[in-house]
Amino acid sequence: MDYAAHILILTAIYVSLAISLDLLAGRMGILSIAHAGFYGLGAYTAALLVIRCGAPFMIGVVAGMGVAALISLVVSLPSLRLHDDYFVIATFGFQMILFSIFTNWMDLTNGPMGIPGIPQPVILGWRVDTHLEFLMLAAIFATASCLVVWRITTSPLGRVLHAIREDEVFAKSLGKNTLRFKVTVFAVSAALAAMAGSLYAHYITYIDPTSFTVMESILVISMVIIGGAGSLWGPLVGAVVLVTLPEALRFVGLPSSVAANLRQIIYGSLLVVMMMFRPRGLVGNCGFSK
Repeated sequence: MDYAAHILILTAIYVSLAISLDLLAGRMGILSIAHAGFYGLGAYTAALLVIRCGAPFMIGVVAGMGVAALISLVVSLPSLRLHDDYFVIATFGFQMILFSIFTNWMDLTNGPMGIPGIPQPVILGWRVDTHLEFLMLAAIFATASCLVVWRITTSPLGRVLHAIREDEVFAKSLGKNTLRFKVTVFAVSAALAAMAGSLYAHYITYIDPTSFTVMESILVISMVIIGGAGSLWGPLVGAVVLVTLPEALRFVGLPSSVAANLRQIIYGSLLVVMMMFRPRGLVGNCGFSK
């Protein structure tokens, strides 16, 4: 039972990550490889505030979201003036910068040794210390992420994002400040990723830089592509598939070293198959192209 709950908790965390990236990639047509960096910002901010300052759990979560949203301006303001591949390269560089900070700022992040002993959440006297309780909390966070994205995409802002994705020049001709919209949505996406990171840190109770590499960003991108960009259900389906599929390999009896490599082969094969035969994903409404 605890094992099943553990898988569901990780799935819920990745749902929050995937839905937040889909707000950028699926709804606005902007692909970012820096998502794991914002995920890590939320995790490290929450962990450091709780351990070093004794801050409550929710204060750490909100602070992590605020830090990620603020830092997102550093990359979004200059980088969103770029287009297509140039923007992807810019976010890749920013991801590597954040990973380097996590790894080398020893006084703050403890570098490769990570931060152990992160306490479990306490919310208004409710101590979350069992798998089922954590599953409830993760489901609440995932639902909140879905509601935020749904509210944005069904509002007039969502229609502007759709216009930017399809034809940014046309959106500008209608008098829309497309840069302002893109910067705002980038900040919201980063904040939601940081919220997932805060929850992850308190669930695992230990974080180190290896959890926030560029490969983690690519995993989240894979969830969006395989599930389907531009659909509220797409990232959810993608997260379920790519979290549960590696766990299924445990029951095949393969050695761990072989299973790890096989997972990468399966991820790559799924991406190739989806892009060739169903580029819109399993339940997606749109692709990445404008």
